[in-house]
Amino acid sequence: MSVEQMAEHVYGLHWFKSSYSGSDGGDCVEVAAGLDAVYVRDSKAVGDGPVLRVGRGEWAAFVALAVG
Repeated sequence: MSVEQMAEHVYGLHWFKSSYSGSDGGDCVEVAAGLDAVYVRDSKAVGDGPVLRVGRGEWAAFVALAVG
C-alpha cells in the first residue's frame, strides 16, 4: 500500500487517545479501529506523521499481553 493509498484509507476514522494522556501535550499515541485493521499514530503528528497499520488479530494479541 502506498503512502497515498494509506492516507485515503485512514481518512474518516475516529481516533481515540488514552484517558491516561494529559492535556499538556506529552508523549501520546492515538488508535482507530477500521474494518480490517487497527491504526496507530503519534498524537503530535496527526496531519503529516506516519500511521502504523496492525491486523485486528495481532492487535488483540498485543492488548491481551499488555493487559494480562
